Amino acid sequence: MVIHCRNSTDQARALADEANRRRAQSACVVACPVESIDAPERITAAALEHFGRLDLLINNASSFFPTDVTTSDRRQWDELMNSNLRGPWFLSAAAAGPLGESGGAIVNMVDIHGLVPLAGHGIYSQAKAGLIMQTRALARDLAPAVRVNGVAPGTILWPEGKGQDSSEGQAAILQKVPLGRQGSPEDIAGAVAFLGLDAPYITGQILAVDGGRLLNM
Repeated sequence: MVIHCRNSTDQARALADEANRRRAQSACVVACPVESIDAPERITAAALEHFGRLDLLINNASSFFPTDVTTSDRRQWDELMNSNLRGPWFLSAAAAGPLGESGGAIVNMVDIHGLVPLAGHGIYSQAKAGLIMQTRALARDLAPAVRVNGVAPGTILWPEGKGQDSSEGQAAILQKVPLGRQGSPEDIAGAVAFLGLDAPYITGQILAVDGGRLLNM
C-alpha cells in the first residue's frame, strides 16, 4: 500500500514499517500536500513504481473545522474544498488508467453530513455533498473498468469542537444513534475493504456506517 501524508510523516513511516515487518516491501510513503499540482501524479507513480500495478484508491484526506456563514473567508473555503473535493477528483483522474487495467476500484470517504448538513459547518458539508455526487459521477464515467463507491461514517472518533469534546455533548449525540454506541475505525475499515475488494457488482453507492444515526437526523 502507498500511504500518503502531508505533515504526519513520522506516523506514516511508522505504519509503513509495521506493514513491512509483517510482509516485506508491502508499504511505502509519499509526503506531499494533497492540493499540490503534482500530488496525483506523484502518488500514482509511487504505486506503479513500488508494486507495478494499482488495484484500489481510497480517498480519505480531509480538513474539518467549523465555518460561520457571515465570517467565513476564501482561505477556509479553499482548504475545505481542496482536501475534500478537488483532491479526490484529480487523484481519481490520475489513477483511472492503472485502475482500469487491473479492474480496480475507488472508495471515497464521504460523511453523513454530506447528506444532512452539520450545523456551523456549512462549507465542509457542501464539500462532502459534492464528494457524494463526484462518487456517483465517476462511477458512471469510469464504468465498467473501475467501480467507485463511498463510505459515510457516523460517530466514529470524536472531533475536537464545541459541544462534541464533552461527555454531555457526546451522550446527546449517542442518544440519536439507534445502535446506542460509538462506532470504531475497524467498522470503517471493514466497509472500505468490502466495497473495494469484495463487491464486484456494486458501484455508485454510498454506504453509511453510522449505527443508524441517519434515521434520527
